[in-house]
Amino acid sequence: MTELKNVEQELSRFRLRLFAAAAFVLIGFGLLAARLVFLQIYKHEELSTQAEANRIAVVPIVPNRGLIVDRQGVVLANNYSAYTLEITPAKLDADLDATIDQLAEVIDIQPRDRRRFKRLMDESKGFESLPIRTKLTDEEVARFTAQRFRFPGVDIKARLFRNYPYGQLASHVLGYIGRINQKEKEAIEDSEDAANYRGTDYIGKLGIEQNYESELHGITGFEEVETSAGGRAVRRLKSNPATPGNTVRLSIDIKLQALIEELFGDRRGALVAIDPRNGEVLAFVSKPTFDPNLFVDGIDNESWKELNESIDKPLLNRALRGTYPPGSTFKPFMAMAALNSGKRSAHQAILDNGTFMFGNHRFRSHGDGGLGMVDMYRSIVKSSNVYYYSLANEMGVDLMHEQLMPFGFGRLTGIDLKGEVTGDLPSTEWKRKKYKRPEQQKWYAGETISLGIGQGYNNFTMLQLASATATLVSGGQRFQPRLVREIEDVLTHERRQISSEALEPLALKPEHVELIRNALHGVTQEGTSTRVFMGAGYKSGGKTGTAQAVGIRQNEKYNKERMGEYLRDHSLYTAFAPVDNPQVALAVIVENSGFGAEAAAPIARRVLDYLLMGLYPSVEDIAAARVGQAGAPLGKPRQAVDVPLPGAPAAMPENGPPGAAALAAAAASAPQPSASAVPARQVVPVSAGASR
Repeated sequence: MTELKNVEQELSRFRLRLFAAAAFVLIGFGLLAARLVFLQIYKHEELSTQAEANRIAVVPIVPNRGLIVDRQGVVLANNYSAYTLEITPAKLDADLDATIDQLAEVIDIQPRDRRRFKRLMDESKGFESLPIRTKLTDEEVARFTAQRFRFPGVDIKARLFRNYPYGQLASHVLGYIGRINQKEKEAIEDSEDAANYRGTDYIGKLGIEQNYESELHGITGFEEVETSAGGRAVRRLKSNPATPGNTVRLSIDIKLQALIEELFGDRRGALVAIDPRNGEVLAFVSKPTFDPNLFVDGIDNESWKELNESIDKPLLNRALRGTYPPGSTFKPFMAMAALNSGKRSAHQAILDNGTFMFGNHRFRSHGDGGLGMVDMYRSIVKSSNVYYYSLANEMGVDLMHEQLMPFGFGRLTGIDLKGEVTGDLPSTEWKRKKYKRPEQQKWYAGETISLGIGQGYNNFTMLQLASATATLVSGGQRFQPRLVREIEDVLTHERRQISSEALEPLALKPEHVELIRNALHGVTQEGTSTRVFMGAGYKSGGKTGTAQAVGIRQNEKYNKERMGEYLRDHSLYTAFAPVDNPQVALAVIVENSGFGAEAAAPIARRVLDYLLMGLYPSVEDIAAARVGQAGAPLGKPRQAVDVPLPGAPAAMPENGPPGAAALAAAAASAPQPSASAVPARQVVPVSAGASR
C-alpha cells in the first residue's frame, strides 16, 4: 500500500510539473504572439519608417554662393569647384599622425597643411571630415585613388571654393568667408536657418560676405539615395536641387576703388566717397589691404602672423574703425554750429594775430604770424585757428556737442557693414561716462579750446566725416550710407533696391548752407588747396586738415624731419562737387603724411576728376601722387573707359573640378581592398596745435 501511494504521489507531482511546463510554454508562445501582433500591427508604421530610413539616406546639396559684383557688373567674388583630400579622425584605424605620414608619401603635404589641419581639429568635432590638402591636381587625384584602400577614413571630396579674382582689391569691403567654427555652429543650430546650413562648412566672416550672408548663401537642396548595408549609395531616389545665392550688386565702382588704392601707394589711410543724393558709397578704401583668398582654405600661421603683427595693421578697416582727430576739416561744421546757435553771424570778424591766450596757455596758429581780421568766410578759406579757438570758448563743449551730434559725429552711421565704431564727440556727460576716476571726469575749460580746430578729444572715422560732409553740403538731407546698391534674384533676375531711404533732414537754413559751400569753394580758388585744384573742369569745395598724431610741447615747433614716421601729422581733406548740385562728398586721410594739401587733397582731386569728368590720371601723375609730390594732375589724363582694371583677375579652372577626369579613370583601375583591409593705432588726444 505504501509503495502504491508513493507511485501515485510521484505521478501527481509529474502531472503538476507537466502542466506547469505546458502553461509556461503556452504563456511564452502567447507573449511571442502578442509581441508579434504589437510589432506588425500597432508599430507597423513607425518600424516601416525606421527601416526605410536605414535604407534611404538624405544627403544635403550645398548651394553655390551668390556672386558679388560692382555697380558696373564686374565680378568681385565667385566660386569654383575643386577636389580636397579629407580625413575623418573618428573613422581612422591607425594613429592620426601615422596616417598623415603615410598620406605624405602619396600626396604632397607641407608642414603648413599639417598645422592648418591641427587647428581645424581643435575647432571641430572628431567625427567631421576635415581637409588636409585642398585643390588637388589631376595627378594627385589619380595617385590617391589608386591607393585609397590603404586609408580608411580618408577620402577625396569635391568642394566649392570662394574666389576673389582681384586679390587685395577692395578686401575691406568684400571681407571673406571661412570655415564655420564651433561658436558659429552652435548659433546656427539654435536659429531658424539650421536646416538650410546642413552640409555647409563655410560662412561669411567679414565685410559684405558677413553682412549679406543670408542673401549670398542660397537654399540648400537634398538628394535621397538608397544605401547598401554598408552605407554606400547604390541608387538615387529623389532629388531637390539647391538654389544658388542671390547676386549682391555694390554701389562702388571697382575701377575707381583700384585707382584710389594705387594712389595711396604704400601709405596708410582711408577714403570714403558718398553720393549725397541717395547715400550710395562710391568708394570705400582702407590701406593697407590684405588678400581675402588667404582665408578661404584656412590661413596658415606664417601669413596670419605677418598680417596680425604688422605695425601697419592691414586687417584694420580704417574707413570703418579707424578714428582720427579731424583737424581743420572740422571748421565748416563749427561755423554751421555757430550760425545755427546764433553765437556768431557770418559777417562778425575777429582779429587773428597768430595766437589765442587762455589763462597762461598759448594756443598756437599755423605760421609765425596772424591773418588779421577774419570773418566766417575768410576763416574757412584761410583756415584760421584763432577764429575757432575763440568760437569754441564762446560756445562751450556741451553746446558744440548739441549742435554737431545731428551731423552724425560720435554715433554710428548705420552703414551695411558690421563692426563700425562711434568715435568720440566730447561733452561733459561723455567725459563722466568715459573715465572712472573722479579727477578725470571733471571737464576743464581749457580742454574746450582745441576742440574748435578738430583736435583734443575729437575722434571720428572717415565714414562719419564723409557722411557729415554730404549732409552739410546737401542742405541737411541725410541718408544711411549703403555699400550694396541692389540684390538680384538668381532665379527671376528681378532687382531689389537696397539704397537707404531718406532720413529726417536737418533744419539748416539755405543761406547758411550757401555761405559754407561758397567758403569751401573758396578754399580751392584762393585757399589752402588752390594749387591742387588748378585747372579743374568743375567747381568743387573742400577743406584741408592737418591733425596731430601726438602732442608737442607748448613752446616747441613741429619738425617733421625730427619725428619718427608714425608720430608725424595726419593729412586730411574733405571735398564735394559740383558746388551748386553736389553729386559726391568725400573724406580722405593719409596717415603721418603732413599738411592736408600735400597728400590727401591730390587724391581727392583725382577722385573727383574720375567721377565728374571720366578722367584717369597719367602714369607719371599716379607715381607722383603715391609719394605725396603731386599738385594739379601731371601729363595728359586718360579716358577712364579706356583704362583696364589694374591687375588681371586670378585664373579659374575651365573644365570643372581639377582632377575630375583623373578621378574617374583611376577609380576604374584601382585595386580592390582585401577583406582584412585671422586698431588703428590709438591716436593720442592733444590739447592744441597747428591745424590746417
